[in-house]
Amino acid sequence: MPDRISVAKTYKLYIGGAFPRSESGRSYPVRDARGAFLANAAQASRKDVRDAVAAARKAFPGWSGATAYNRGQVLYRVAELLEGRREQFIAEVAAGEGKRSQSIVDAAVDRWVWYAGWSDKVATVLGASNPVAGPYFSFSVPEPTGVVGVLAPQSSSLLGLVSVLAPVIATGNTAVVITSQDRPLPAITLSEVLATSDVPAGVVNILTGRTAELAPWLASHADVNALDLTGAPESLRTDLERAAAGTVKRILRARSGEPDWTRQPDISRLRAFVETKTVWHPMGV
Repeated sequence: MPDRISVAKTYKLYIGGAFPRSESGRSYPVRDARGAFLANAAQASRKDVRDAVAAARKAFPGWSGATAYNRGQVLYRVAELLEGRREQFIAEVAAGEGKRSQSIVDAAVDRWVWYAGWSDKVATVLGASNPVAGPYFSFSVPEPTGVVGVLAPQSSSLLGLVSVLAPVIATGNTAVVITSQDRPLPAITLSEVLATSDVPAGVVNILTGRTAELAPWLASHADVNALDLTGAPESLRTDLERAAAGTVKRILRARSGEPDWTRQPDISRLRAFVETKTVWHPMGV
């Protein structure tokens, strides 16, 4: 009996809750840590960036309008599904990063849970009831910024990705993510998790391809409100900041020194993409 030929997986983009191929029809080879061929991933184009931003903008009112408690439940459901596909993530991270991956995957799941737990606590920690000299109530409340463009870390294909994506959507934003260029497979598997979870279509959109090609279009897009440059190559950062300045985007730069996904998380990333709205209300008689 002849040996069976396994079914090769077709890796696609994740836009608006669907899995389209790149409109350009392009793909590029993904190799493991030793240089051996793993798969062909879709190579997104400028048009795919525009489609992803449109999907994120469409999803923003519903996601930002959901209760913080509900968003936390939705994120926790993602963690449950991540745990269920743990072995697949371990294999993909090991292939791409060439290191022991069990602890990395466990840390990624735990970090997703950590941010899920913060969803309904951010307003209490970052908001305030302000003392005023008059018959008024004054409240300061954090609100999501809007559509956030995220350049995922290049070297950390899962833990780094979770560390930059989870806080963006936990605070009510929607996201367009450009994955690690050379290690996109865990991000694609994460998109399958998101598609089968309770995360509404368009809240997270994941693009694979060449960072240098896609990032400038994301940075200059007028309907993107903020940009996380954590995974931007050093040679691109100045140009991306200039492009983002044209539409007055909020920018999160990568921290100097040790990457923050190698440490315990804190609320700095939750704070990065919220804006404080102050409301005045007259006191009743």
